[in-house]
Amino acid sequence: MIKAVIFDLDGTLLNRDESVMKFIDSQYQRLNKWVNHIPKEEYITRFIELDNHGYVWKDKVYQQLTEEFDIKGITWEQLLQDYISRFKDNCVAFPNLFNLLEELSNKQLILGMITNGMGQFQMDNIKALGIEKYFKAILVSEWEGLKKPDPNLFLRALNQLNVSPNHSVYVGDHPENDVKAAQKVGMKGIWKKDTQWSNVSAEFIIDDLMELPSLIQNFSR
Repeated sequence: MIKAVIFDLDGTLLNRDESVMKFIDSQYQRLNKWVNHIPKEEYITRFIELDNHGYVWKDKVYQQLTEEFDIKGITWEQLLQDYISRFKDNCVAFPNLFNLLEELSNKQLILGMITNGMGQFQMDNIKALGIEKYFKAILVSEWEGLKKPDPNLFLRALNQLNVSPNHSVYVGDHPENDVKAAQKVGMKGIWKKDTQWSNVSAEFIIDDLMELPSLIQNFSR
């Protein structure tokens, strides 16, 4: 019997790729005075390459950008601060996110979230999506002092939700940090398919968030 569903954020609930594209286009327009010597597509493409799907923090990204493109009049620290303060205004949810959370909540399932990243930055994004109210526990790696795939982070979330691993599922887009890490503590791991990964071996896979309720129902039979 499944009692709790725990989610990853980026690439699972938040369409990070689309959000980044929206943000970096907006940043280029807003800060055009200092970056207009760089073709917009080149600026966007290079940011996305350096960002590496969010696995490189933006201090490194902006230091590299300012050096490569010889950006003057604005520092990498100012560019980083712009990212920190403005990214939340560009957050894009995956389709059916709200319908999914409503349906799971109506079925009396307890919802939690574990996400790697900076604490306030991630909370700002969660609030921007308007989904904070659905979750009984939200664990962000910076604030927890632990980072996925550390099993203790998953166990801490389960403890806060007061559920056992065998009564819980975890949904994420990273085959190792999400799916296998959850399985190692005894949870069912569900992979939300992401095209950046190939040859993933996962027992349970979803393309769309609304595939999740029926999958959970099958677990409970």
